[in-house]
Amino acid sequence: QLETLEQEEQECLELRPHPTEKRTHIVSHQHGMTVTKTLQEGEAEPQCQSFCYSRAKLRGLLLEGASLLLLRVLARRQTVPPDLVFPAMDTEGDLCSSSY
Repeated sequence: QLETLEQEEQECLELRPHPTEKRTHIVSHQHGMTVTKTLQEGEAEPQCQSFCYSRAKLRGLLLEGASLLLLRVLARRQTVPPDLVFPAMDTEGDLCSSSY
């Protein structure tokens, strides 16, 4: 039973004259997960947004690290079960589905 405790993603775009940096920080806690998104464009003040998901909404959640492990297992077995779908999080931190 694997569980993601914390995950950090960072994306930097070197666009002139305003480079952009986007960070997403996900932390697991007793009641679910908190997602904090930070966007900084050029020299402007960073914009920060934080929201939580309950444990019930996250049942079976497959984040990036777990997805890589699953892909390795599937490759090793050389088979993918039909209709293999998991709840996942997109790059904005919103819940979505991931199918294989």
